[in-house]
Amino acid sequence: MRRRTISMLTALAMLTMTMSSSVYAETEDAAAAENMKTVHMGDREIQVEVTDPGIKGNFTYWSCFTGDSATWDQERIDAFNEAYADLGIQCDVQFVPDGAGINNGKLLSALAGGTAPDLLITDNPTSAYQYVAEGSFMPLDETLQKINLDVSAFFDGCKDVMYYNDTCYLVPQDTNVIMLYYNPDIATECGLDPENPPTTLDELNAWSDAMTVQEDDGSYSRFGLIPWLDSGNDAFVIPFIFGANPYDKETGKIDLTSDQMMKYMSWVQSFSQKYDPEKIGAFTSGLGGMFSPDHPFMTGKVGMTITGNWFSEALRQYAPDVNYKVCAVPVPEGGRANSTTFGCNVFAIPANTDPEKAELAGLFIKFCEQGSVNEDNFTQWRSIPVIDAAFDDVGLTKDGDPMYLLERQIANSPENGIPALCAVSAELSTQFQTAREQVIYSGADPQETLQALQDTMQSQLDAK
Repeated sequence: MRRRTISMLTALAMLTMTMSSSVYAETEDAAAAENMKTVHMGDREIQVEVTDPGIKGNFTYWSCFTGDSATWDQERIDAFNEAYADLGIQCDVQFVPDGAGINNGKLLSALAGGTAPDLLITDNPTSAYQYVAEGSFMPLDETLQKINLDVSAFFDGCKDVMYYNDTCYLVPQDTNVIMLYYNPDIATECGLDPENPPTTLDELNAWSDAMTVQEDDGSYSRFGLIPWLDSGNDAFVIPFIFGANPYDKETGKIDLTSDQMMKYMSWVQSFSQKYDPEKIGAFTSGLGGMFSPDHPFMTGKVGMTITGNWFSEALRQYAPDVNYKVCAVPVPEGGRANSTTFGCNVFAIPANTDPEKAELAGLFIKFCEQGSVNEDNFTQWRSIPVIDAAFDDVGLTKDGDPMYLLERQIANSPENGIPALCAVSAELSTQFQTAREQVIYSGADPQETLQALQDTMQSQLDAK
């Protein structure tokens, strides 16, 4: 879902029948088959596994989701409560905007005041990781062992955010793939071959130039690509795919001045200089958001954009007649070809949560990993499971959906990950975006600007 939070058919369909997916320990297969239960999720019936922990009680849950995503989350909470009613277990939910209170200080206040929930899910994994580093969340290895949830088979790229100092603190619900969306009709109009999309940065630049239309008054009516639109506006998505490593866990060093980072910053600055930052600013000032019929890809004002699988749902809702194709994000020499950053919705249990409440919360995490629970989620948003084997039981995979097949291919790249995760993750991302704007719109020197930021953030990190 766009929780992106956006964040989709079942990734674990076999799990719904036998619960023998590698998410669960193999020794549980027989017991799982005996503990299947039919419950209601929205307007459909689903089969779920029910695990008796031998304890009863309620636990509190903060959900970051809003809109349709909140409706979906409420449906799975209702399904969980129906499944566990006979065992005296219930999830009490509160929908808390801004990343389950992570982005607006509400969670910090709750932690300080002893009123934090027993469980939360957030669509801001970067900030969640900083909370982990600051000791705000509980280590989960013991809890996961008690409920027999095996996360060892998760994609290695997801484990970047799951583990801190070799201990699991966060569990992803699902993950996403970043791709280049392009309009094949515009490509054909411009003499480009839509069946052979760009794979290198030079080719991407050529496509962008060919698609860009400048009017007689010097303004632009269409851009091929705006590098900082959509997921390009995220701090480190494109730099990571270009090959940069903003933070090195092994050395504990922030690195914003590597050759690959300079390639990225030179690219965005050269784009700005070529098309005039004032004219680009005038063009982008009136653009609609991702989930709006006025989004520039939907209105034909851009021929390409870099964003995640969730954009396919936005197109279905708001621009069903717009033709589109997807491919891996093109990279320069030395980049991570056919790769992605992983954007995850992650579960966390606040520190000092009562151990029994934590175990009950863990049951909900396990419940939410089941294929039957995720079925309509994956169908709608095209997000992906957190393990490769689960793809085999996804309806989109079985149907040979080309976009989903590409997502699986990209998801299996050994170079995938979640960049810049450290004790200053949130501020580092925010400050990097500010520095990039200075380079784009004010002509600041990329090397000097990023060196200054690197020095400042390293000092803050060392002081933690």
